[in-house]
This record gives sequence, structure tokens and C-alpha cells, in this order.
Amino acid sequence: MDRIIEKKRWTPGRVMLLTTSAVILGLLAWMLIFRDKGSRLYVNPDQLSIAVVEKGKFQEFIPVDGVVFPRNTVFIDAVQGGIVEAIYVEDGAILKKGDPILKLSNANMELSYMDQETRMYDAINNLANTRISIEQLKYTRQKEIAQLTYDIDRLKADFNRKEQFHKEKLISDKEFEDARRDYVYSLRQLEISLNLRKLDSISGVSQSRQIASSMERMYNNLALLKKNMDNMIVKAPVDGKLSSFLVEIGQTKIAGEHLGQIDMNDGIKLRANIDERYISRVFTAQEADCEIGGKTYDLEISKIYTNVSAGTFQADLLFTGEEPLNVKRGQTLQVKLKFSGSADALIVRRGGFFQETGGNWVYVVDPDEKIAVKRNISLGRQNSMHYEVLSGLEEGEKVIVSSYSSFNSRDKLIFRK
Repeated sequence: MDRIIEKKRWTPGRVMLLTTSAVILGLLAWMLIFRDKGSRLYVNPDQLSIAVVEKGKFQEFIPVDGVVFPRNTVFIDAVQGGIVEAIYVEDGAILKKGDPILKLSNANMELSYMDQETRMYDAINNLANTRISIEQLKYTRQKEIAQLTYDIDRLKADFNRKEQFHKEKLISDKEFEDARRDYVYSLRQLEISLNLRKLDSISGVSQSRQIASSMERMYNNLALLKKNMDNMIVKAPVDGKLSSFLVEIGQTKIAGEHLGQIDMNDGIKLRANIDERYISRVFTAQEADCEIGGKTYDLEISKIYTNVSAGTFQADLLFTGEEPLNVKRGQTLQVKLKFSGSADALIVRRGGFFQETGGNWVYVVDPDEKIAVKRNISLGRQNSMHYEVLSGLEEGEKVIVSSYSSFNSRDKLIFRK
């Protein structure tokens, strides 16, 4: 007889199914609730640069290239135009003030000089003759007065004698009147001559001053003409070394054309190109230094050229103490331009991470050096070696300072073993 076999409620298959479902649901719940939701990336630690955050001396500065120049340079230009007739020295020569450098020739200028010189000498001769005429007139007037004085003395004596004779009725009235008339006439002539001498004296003084002034101008013009002719021979204006002198015989040089320059032997300076971003932070007397042969030399900015070209401006720096030896013009030296003094600060080494983060965040390595986690930070000043850490990091922590370009701003980096 058949009997009904009851099915088991908890078969092994059903138990297995329920168990598997529970495990899957639990795993999903853990992933949804407890699992780290941040993005992550596996990286090779050997390809990273890691630096330790530390306390140390920090000084804000920027490195700039300074080109060596003479401290003072005097340019040599052609004062007068002409053809190069002779060259007396070569580029690089050591010159003393007044040493001839080259000679120019200009036939038209020489003819013009001779013509002007002749006309000026004629004018000077005419002025000299006029001054002689004034002197002659003075002596002529003096001679005339002397003659009148002599005549008056003679006529006065004659008049006094005839006046007595007239009283004694020894001469006629006509003879007495003639004597008196001649005497009075001579007195009148003397008065006129004295007045004329006074006028001649006043006029003569004025004319003499004008003549002297005119002659002085003429002689000054002659000296200027001679100086212009002397400028045809170009001479060294100061002691120093001749440079940038590229002139050949037969070349035509126009007035004002640059011929060369003399580098004075009074020291050197550096001319640096500085990024235009720092133009508001650069000032005269600002300190800098450079290292040459293991020795540090102090400098300061002496002059700033505010014209910006190709994103940079220039500044001249002078050595404030000892100047380095054996440096040549045109040589480039590395200069540290300082923006602050040295002070204690929390610092981290510079690196490529700054280009991606702008200094707003970094990857901080955990103490076990298995992972690196993204953290917001704040950086302040910087120099060629370090950044100043303002917040977000502690002394002794390690951060990745190499480039983050391949990390795509992931929240966590996991180091492969």
C-alpha cells in the first residue's frame, strides 16, 4: 500500500540558497554603509618623491640670472660725420683719457670751417679798428681841448691888456671889442668841447663794451669751430677699456652714430632679468647675494628699469662689500634676490605637486607608508627650495611632492608592494 511521503521544509538546497542570499545582502549592506566611498588609485611608491615636513630657517627669495657689466660705461659717438681716415687702437685696448682712437675726414666741413674762420677774423679786425677809432677820437678831443685852453689863456691875456689900453684911450673901441669877442668865442668853444668829450666818453664806454662782447663771442665761435674740427679726431673721454669697437677704414660715419664704449675700471655690476610678477616687490637697496667659487658675496639693487619686455623687467645690482675676482663682462651669475629675512618656519620641499594643487592640498602619507590621503592645506611664501606651511600639516609628517598629473585628484593613493 502506498503512503504519502511528506516533503522536508528545510532541504539542503534551500538552506544553501538562503545562506548565499544572506551573505550577498550582508555584503551589499556593508558596501553601502560601512565601506570607504572615496576614490582610490594604486600607485608605485618607487616612482614618487616624498618629503618630510620640518621646522627650519626660511627666507623668501627668488633666483635670478645676473649678467656681469662694468659699473660705469661711457659711450663714444661721432660728434661730426665723416669718413674713417685712420684707426689708432683696436677693440679691447686699455686707454687713458685723451688718447686718440680714430680720425675722421670731411672735406666740406673743412672748407666751411676755413670760410667761417676768414669771415670771423674780418669781423674781429673791423671791431678792433672801431675800438681804435674810439680811442683816437678820445685823444683828438683831448688835443682840441688842450689847444682851446692854450688859446683862451692867450686871448685872456690879450683881452686884459687891451681892456686896460681901452680905458687909457690907447686903442680904438673896435680893437677892444674884437679882443673881447675872440676871448668869449674861445670860452664858448671850450664849453662845447668839454660837453662833447663827456658825450664821447659815455658813448665810447658803451661802444667799447659792445665791441668787447662782440669780440668775445667771435673768439668763442672760433674756439667752437676749432673744437668741431678737433672732434674729427675721436679721443678717449675717460680711462678704461675700449669695447664694442667695430670700425674699419673707409667707413662713413654720421654725426651721433655709436662708435664704441669705454668700460671704466671702477668695479662691476650685475644686470638681472626679473619676472614682472615681482615688480611691485622690488625696490632700491633691496638685498641679494650670489655664490662664486664657494664664497658668498652680498649685493643690493641700485637701479630699477620699469619697462617690461617679454614678461620681465631689469634691475642693476652692486656689490656692497668685496667684489669677486676673475669674472668677465657678459658672464652670467646666479643671484638670490631676497624678499624677507631668515626666520623659523614650518617648511616642505618644493615639487611638481604645486602645479596641480596650487598649494591648496597634498597627499599625506600614513605612518605605515601604505597609503597616502588627500588633505587640504595652506601654503604661504616660497623660495627656490621650500614652501612655507601655514596650516594643515604637522612637523614630521610625510607628503608626496612629485607631480600629481596622473592621479586625477583621487582621494586616496594605495601603494603597491
